[in-house]
Amino acid sequence: MSSEDADPDRGPAREAGELSDVEELTADTIVRRRVDRPQGGWRGAVFTASRGLLNPGVGPEEHAYRDQVRRIRRPLGSAHQIAITSINGGVGKTTVAACVGLVLAEHRGDRVVALDASQNAGTLADRLTGDTSRTVRDMLGEIDSLGSLADVSRFTSLAGRLQVIASEQDPAMSEGLTRAEYERVCEVLRRFYNVVITDSGSGLVHSAVGGTLALAHSLVIVGSPTADGASRVNKTLDWLLARGPAQRVSDAVLVLTCDRATKHIDTVRVRRHFEARCRAVVEVPFDPHLATGAQIEIDRVRAATQDAFRSIAAHLADRFDATPVGVGAEMVTVDRAL
Repeated sequence: MSSEDADPDRGPAREAGELSDVEELTADTIVRRRVDRPQGGWRGAVFTASRGLLNPGVGPEEHAYRDQVRRIRRPLGSAHQIAITSINGGVGKTTVAACVGLVLAEHRGDRVVALDASQNAGTLADRLTGDTSRTVRDMLGEIDSLGSLADVSRFTSLAGRLQVIASEQDPAMSEGLTRAEYERVCEVLRRFYNVVITDSGSGLVHSAVGGTLALAHSLVIVGSPTADGASRVNKTLDWLLARGPAQRVSDAVLVLTCDRATKHIDTVRVRRHFEARCRAVVEVPFDPHLATGAQIEIDRVRAATQDAFRSIAAHLADRFDATPVGVGAEMVTVDRAL
């Protein structure tokens, strides 16, 4: 029988140029679902109440949620470092780092750690676990003996599935991490964690912040949609452009925290301006639970705010490299110009 007569579903392998389709053969794409069941909202209530006899289908919000989760779960072949920074404090940088970390850890099956690299008694661990009994400074004191995940875990606390490393809390150690110390900590973390999130200190000229930016595969810049906030974000982007490749800025994810949003500011124009400079712009709405500054309970965060943090996480995961080279196996080139 000639190849022309072969059953297309059972016949010879396709041409080499068509083999890229194999990457799409996942459980989500090839398993036939009997029904596409809505999980929430009135659609889910109708489906459940009718025992499946009435199926209004999945709505646009649930479709968007499923797409976000699918992107967040993108396979990751080597350790990926995410730097979350801002040129000034008080814009919600630590809140963004905490919530993005929680979202990534919740939806992924691998290991995610959040490191507080703030220079002055950072609050990341306070917001996530309330445990600052062991800090990154303690970890540095024993770093030569850390040969396993269990060893590293002695210096972390747990928020859901997210592991957290607190910054130094002693005012006498106000200098925080040096660049060399930060790089040494990250070298260890990359051996045992798939995603490393750094809540960097405010400002951009501190030694450790330079290390944070140099090692980061993904960059999140946090600002606010106000006159002074937009100006500071622009200064941040200009500073990064002057000291590194333009791709660092164009590939950044910009987060606008709307705690200080006002009707007197044209937020649409602000957003459009930064969309022309960065890969993605995400607005995080005001949230009463996050505004307290207390320990974050993600279930108490409003749905719209959770959606914003899932959007940030999905944008970051879009840049995850699925090449299976093993956690921490990659070589990291540190740009000393930063």
